[in-house]
Amino acid sequence: MDGTVPPGAGIGARVHRKEDARHLAGHGQFVGDIRIAGMQDVAFLRSPVAHARILARRKPADAADRVFFLADLAGVKPMVTRSAIPGYKLSEWPAMAAERVRYVGEIIAMCVAASRAEAEDLAERVEVDFDERPAITSCAAGRAEGAALLHEHWGDNLFLQTSFDTGLAPVAASAPVKVELDLSCARQAMHPMEGKGVVAWWDHRAAQLVVHSSTQVPHLIRAGLAEFLGIPQAMVRVAPPDVGGGFGYK
Repeated sequence: MDGTVPPGAGIGARVHRKEDARHLAGHGQFVGDIRIAGMQDVAFLRSPVAHARILARRKPADAADRVFFLADLAGVKPMVTRSAIPGYKLSEWPAMAAERVRYVGEIIAMCVAASRAEAEDLAERVEVDFDERPAITSCAAGRAEGAALLHEHWGDNLFLQTSFDTGLAPVAASAPVKVELDLSCARQAMHPMEGKGVVAWWDHRAAQLVVHSSTQVPHLIRAGLAEFLGIPQAMVRVAPPDVGGGFGYK
């Protein structure tokens, strides 16, 4: 071999897709296709408001054993992200909101039923009383004087502030022309055809939590679940099926 890369090979070369045939024939398997004997469906009650304190929550009297608030999830720990970046501020994120919601769609309750339709109907019967607070709709609004604080222990709404010196200060000081810009990024939202979905079950033989998740980052999902549940990562197996689009969302 002389080390010469043949035409059409190497970095940047086109590769043949392997999954097209079964998808075109309708043989793909997504989270929604997975059914396990005795499986229950879960629907979440999510916050309709962007920022509020939760004053009260009420379960339907005839289905209280199928509706779960955070207090019902004994032993489930909040997620805490840590970083060595200077200026990084910690915050705990529980599996569900208990006293406060900070964005539209934050989970307040989970409702379990024999079918998806029944679970969604049950979620509509859960009652929540809110004390709405001012919403933060932009970075500028969040940094304004007197802005409502999403995390009081931070003292402000600045999640991370960092800087670096590129050695341009002397050049900028003597530059004949200086241009100053205020830049802001537009909001972005990904909309794959398949939303997020999870099927999970406990494998008694292997003593593992088996999770079929529509995700592109199974190792991060495993680490997060292990931290939430307080169990070793070896006891969590994440096996993603086909993923119906992601675009960074999953």
